[in-house]
Amino acid sequence: MTRGVALRDLGVTDLDALVQLYQHLNAGDAPPAPEAVRAVFAHPGLRHFGLVDGGQLVASCNLAVIPNLTRGGRSYGVIENVVTHADHRDRGHGRAVIRHALEEAWKAGCYKVVLTTSRKDPAVWAFYERCGFDGGDKRAFVIRRRP
Repeated sequence: MTRGVALRDLGVTDLDALVQLYQHLNAGDAPPAPEAVRAVFAHPGLRHFGLVDGGQLVASCNLAVIPNLTRGGRSYGVIENVVTHADHRDRGHGRAVIRHALEEAWKAGCYKVVLTTSRKDPAVWAFYERCGFDGGDKRAFVIRRRP
């Protein structure tokens, strides 16, 4: 990373910047309620990572480390909410936060890390494959709660 760029864990004090960044992931999302924020940032096994460039949060993802009873009791990780600010894409920031999340997952003893995306753009899939993920290894199924 270059000077003025830092990759770090995010916390409650980063919420406003994170909510703004999430507009580049899901435009129009309403910000979470304060009690939800406290619960998310206090949740054991869930970490948010952010890349700050020039004082601005420009990329982020989160990692959930999930205890497991298979694979010798080794945990697995799930990476979600990968986002890079539109003005800062194609600079390696997204790859850096994913790499950091993977390093933290391996340190936590995870035997695998799963990443899902709702994006249908093959360029996004190719990006994740360049980060080391295998798009053909597993199949994900999603069900959403009906309003």
